[in-house]
Amino acid sequence: MLTKEEQKDIEEELKVVPYKKAATTEALKIIQKHRGWVSDEAVKDIAEFLAITPDEVDGVATFHSLIFRREVGKHVILLCDSVCCYILGYRQILVQLHKKLNIQFGETTTDGKFTLLPISCLGTCDHAPAMMIDNDLHQDLTPEKIDSILEKYP
Repeated sequence: MLTKEEQKDIEEELKVVPYKKAATTEALKIIQKHRGWVSDEAVKDIAEFLAITPDEVDGVATFHSLIFRREVGKHVILLCDSVCCYILGYRQILVQLHKKLNIQFGETTTDGKFTLLPISCLGTCDHAPAMMIDNDLHQDLTPEKIDSILEKYP
């Protein structure tokens, strides 16, 4: 069931769209902001609230790579695997992240602190390789910088 706060936030989005279905992406983002991810139950609740089918909501959710359909860690690491990042050291960064966190893409550390995911582009090719942790962009990465960057996230 959607909380009162979630309903209120979605209602605000409904004020700026021509019909309810057009608020699906924002509704998903609102749920994720409040809960950290979007469960099957939340998909059904959004569908009911917007008067559309759960399949329509799930179709939008699975289209967007940054809508998480399963639980993620407290901090989500998005490692750019674009051509520029790949050429300029992506593999070494990935190896260091694997070594430090002991996880592969799509996995979460045993303490629930980090989830590691690939992303096709962060739009910072002139400062590759790059990664984003939560909303923080980290550029010009080297394996030596990884430990100190990760330490900034409690």
